[in-house]
Amino acid sequence: MKHVLILGAGRSASSLIRYIAAQASEASWRVVVGDVQQTLAEEKVVAYDHLEAILFDLSDEATASKYVAEQDVVISLLPPALHVTVAKLCLQHGVHLLTASYVSEEMQSLHEEAQAKGLLFLNEVGLDPGIDHLSAMAFIEDIQARGGKIEVFKSFTGGLIAPAYDNNPWHYKFTWNPQNVVLAGQGMAVYLAHNQTKLIPYQQLFKRIEPVTIQEHGAFEGYANRNSLKYKDIYNLQEVHTLLRGTLRKAGYCAAWDCFVQLGMTDPHTKISTASLTRRSFLNTFLPHHPTKSVEEKFCTFFNLQPNDTIFTQMAWLGLFEEEEIAIPPSKATPAQLLQSILASKWVLAPADKDMIVMQHQFVYTLQNQTKKLYADLVVIGEDTQHTAMAKTVGLPLGIATKLLLEGQVSLKGVHIPTHSSLYKPILANLKMHGIEFKIHETG
Repeated sequence: MKHVLILGAGRSASSLIRYIAAQASEASWRVVVGDVQQTLAEEKVVAYDHLEAILFDLSDEATASKYVAEQDVVISLLPPALHVTVAKLCLQHGVHLLTASYVSEEMQSLHEEAQAKGLLFLNEVGLDPGIDHLSAMAFIEDIQARGGKIEVFKSFTGGLIAPAYDNNPWHYKFTWNPQNVVLAGQGMAVYLAHNQTKLIPYQQLFKRIEPVTIQEHGAFEGYANRNSLKYKDIYNLQEVHTLLRGTLRKAGYCAAWDCFVQLGMTDPHTKISTASLTRRSFLNTFLPHHPTKSVEEKFCTFFNLQPNDTIFTQMAWLGLFEEEEIAIPPSKATPAQLLQSILASKWVLAPADKDMIVMQHQFVYTLQNQTKKLYADLVVIGEDTQHTAMAKTVGLPLGIATKLLLEGQVSLKGVHIPTHSSLYKPILANLKMHGIEFKIHETG
């Protein structure tokens, strides 16, 4: 009997657990779901009699070690900073590890030890990173196998609200970790344009947007992710002269979000007092003093807006001009934490809402002296607020990779991401069976 431990029972876990539960029934796996909030794990497994929920707390080292020691595979949906701690337990007990998170330097440093012990530590096998890797490699290797020379590669992904449920002026609701949304883009974005390395500082990121059109789904805007340059080697794109990976939002989002950036409201370091702090006074904290102007007037002056402009409407919808207290417990908090609290009360999925994942790869390549353009679009609509498009596109690649590993179809050892054909081909084929498939548009 194979033993699987799923760590983390949050937003992205539902579809992974459902998939693993189905495989466990067929293959007689023993599956345990662990979370620092045991009740959360219990809620996720209540529909599956053959799954077990446990309290899993990495601070209780002895108990955590005991649970890991019983497994063949651990799937970690814990916060990325905790993956290395789990990985070290897996090394100690000879257990494979899968995550949907980016490979950190600490995780990469475990490669040789994991390889020597015959273990696979497979990371970046979710949505983005994950399906973006799987699909990009499939398209890239197909073009190159036909003799094509890829000159431009751009890739964008967004987790958004489905059009039928898009009912607020931001055209956005939280479908994954709110903290990651608030802190998105901090640092320096690096990409390649016509063989020149380009840098975008955080203060400019949401101004430097690129229009993206998804067939049958309209206009979006993309902003650059942190480091696109490393994918030149990862994707074997040595001949490319333009390379950019980015995040998608609905049109109008970035200009409004840039106001938060310019004001400093996404700062994750400075602590300010939350005593008697309202949404209005929080916004006013970041605006210059004026003896007579109201908060609304100061905001409009600062950004050269009119009260009927879209950005003003977006801020008003969030209640930022209202004397409503911010629901946050600490006596002090960072601006980012306070902003997250405000957004979390407004950007919430209603019980009947469905979310949407959109991804687009853009290729320009030459083949037999002809320039060709290939656009590959992926759109996934969620089932409900549990089995969201985000949960499906993060969880299913993890689940499918786990199945392949336990069935002996994966021979890789050490720390890897799913850019090998032995992984991306069968995972993409299985995703297609679940309705996750790209539509291709090619010209030239």
